[in-house]
Amino acid sequence: MFPFSAVVGHDDLRLALLLNAVHPGIGGVLVRGEKGTAKSTIVRALAALLPELEVSAHCRFGCVPGTTDCPDAPHDGTETRPARLVELPVGATEDRLVGSLDLEKALTEGVRAFQPGLLAAAHRGVLYVDEVNLLHDHLVDLLLDAAAMGRAHVEREGVSVSHPSQFLLVGTMNPEEGELRPQLLDRFGLTVAVKAARDVNIRTEVIRRRLAYEADPAGFAAAWADDDAALKQQITQARENLKAVSLPDGELRRIAAVCAAFEVDGMRADLVVARAATAHAAWRGADRVEESDVEVAVRLALPHRRRRDPFDEPGIEEQQLEDAMRQAAEHADDDQGPDDDGPGGGELPEPQEGPAGNGNAPNDRPAPEPAPAFKARLLEVPGVGEGAPGKRSRARARTGRIIRSSKVDGSGLHLVDTLTNAAPHQAARGRTGAGLVLTAADLRKAVREGKESNLILFVVDASGSMAARQRMSAVSGAVVSLLRDAYQRRDKVGVITFRGNQAEVALPPTTSVDAAATRLKKMRTGGRTPLADGLLKAHRVLEIERLRDPQKRPLVVLLTDGRATSSGLGGDPTKDAIKAAGLLEQTAVVVVDCEQGHIRLGLAQKIAEALQGTCVRLDQLSADHLAGVVRAA
Repeated sequence: MFPFSAVVGHDDLRLALLLNAVHPGIGGVLVRGEKGTAKSTIVRALAALLPELEVSAHCRFGCVPGTTDCPDAPHDGTETRPARLVELPVGATEDRLVGSLDLEKALTEGVRAFQPGLLAAAHRGVLYVDEVNLLHDHLVDLLLDAAAMGRAHVEREGVSVSHPSQFLLVGTMNPEEGELRPQLLDRFGLTVAVKAARDVNIRTEVIRRRLAYEADPAGFAAAWADDDAALKQQITQARENLKAVSLPDGELRRIAAVCAAFEVDGMRADLVVARAATAHAAWRGADRVEESDVEVAVRLALPHRRRRDPFDEPGIEEQQLEDAMRQAAEHADDDQGPDDDGPGGGELPEPQEGPAGNGNAPNDRPAPEPAPAFKARLLEVPGVGEGAPGKRSRARARTGRIIRSSKVDGSGLHLVDTLTNAAPHQAARGRTGAGLVLTAADLRKAVREGKESNLILFVVDASGSMAARQRMSAVSGAVVSLLRDAYQRRDKVGVITFRGNQAEVALPPTTSVDAAATRLKKMRTGGRTPLADGLLKAHRVLEIERLRDPQKRPLVVLLTDGRATSSGLGGDPTKDAIKAAGLLEQTAVVVVDCEQGHIRLGLAQKIAEALQGTCVRLDQLSADHLAGVVRAA
């Protein structure tokens, strides 16, 4: 394993991991960054630095000696073992995560016993989730429950077990592949953004060390053993120091003031900053939290909590942090109690207004947009699909909830129904011992049902007729509303625009909806309306996506006034557009009619009929309402 001390750069990431090693109550680390930046390397190297654990002997959960609320209690004896780093793969099943019925004992001994999962193995260690943003939603829910309660509760297949599960949660992700659910994002105590250094000297040293490690892994690790041992000793000492570190009331007020200034939701941020500041003071050997400790904690704990919308950029600008710390200083200087009427006493004042006077201190940020007021049922593609996990349409899945068993279709063994089916035949089969006598005819497979994500392909008319009537503002707002909805549903999105003489793919299908929003803002308008080419381009994109992922069902959202004025096919623009629409007649389509004025030609309605889709008029809807209408279409 590559030594922790040998990693070049990434000082913030190293510090965030070390602080969590000192104080696991901080809540873990989320590592955001581009591919090839040693995210996984440094996380895996952390386990070697963690102090060894004293655990109850023969306890499958690694409990602290004397623990009574453990399925294996009472324990007999103690032993020492290294802290574990348990990896949760993206394709893990629910059984592997939380545990399940012990199949071997059930079939050979006829007894009901629990086989622990990864949540049990990670107790008092590190649970590492690579590509955490791609983790299936139902696994995320189970992970959140365990992280919040410090215990895992298993109720399945006739097994009812509750066991301790306290772990340091570390996740890595590439933002280009999509963002995290807000619920999971907030569970991570600290976050760090990493990127490859642009300094030639640093990059040279990275290459040199990596090549040296590949040439002689054992020798390279031995060369850095003393440095890793020193870090391990410092962690152990900092854990001892942590008990004696005091958090003065002035610094506590500073923490509260900074969190209030950044308008973070809830109180989790305040608690995380307090714990991280205390851990940082212990790490540097101090017995008292100071302003520098709070500033370090704020840099690591608040960036991801300021992101209230999928299109907000994460992070904190240096000037914003300086302004917030300066405003918080006046609260930290006053150690009077909350009932004191002197300076700084009583309730904290409202955040000061920024330069534009909009009340968003310390930086001038617009207020978040109100949630759509239109209440509509969720769009579900008819039938039951087999696409990637999501939150939109019904789908057969390998990881969803079990709805029944089947003899032929399904994934994995449905153990209870298999045993139930075999039980009536045991006497006839001459069973004499504890084990069951099974035949191939007894086997039943689990049929699971979950939710799938879909491909939402936006085809946007960016011609001069749209811009001249000042409709692009409404159209852009409509697409952003739909993108926000797609983010919540875990959909894949793509954007095609058509103007002038041709259509272009502004954004190939991706799960990164913030990338789609960025491309939309840069969209150029003007020129003629090559509607037919836009529909042909959509057909080609969908054909490619069907080859890449044939199970992901698409939805096309066409925003146009239907006034086709040019065609790459050489014929009549309107007739060519209707012909091109025929290529998409087997695809679910919503046409948003952007035509305005007293005289309406109804061309968008004709296109919708050719597409066998739904037609909605833009002037009857606000941008906020559009997402609701598409969901209900």
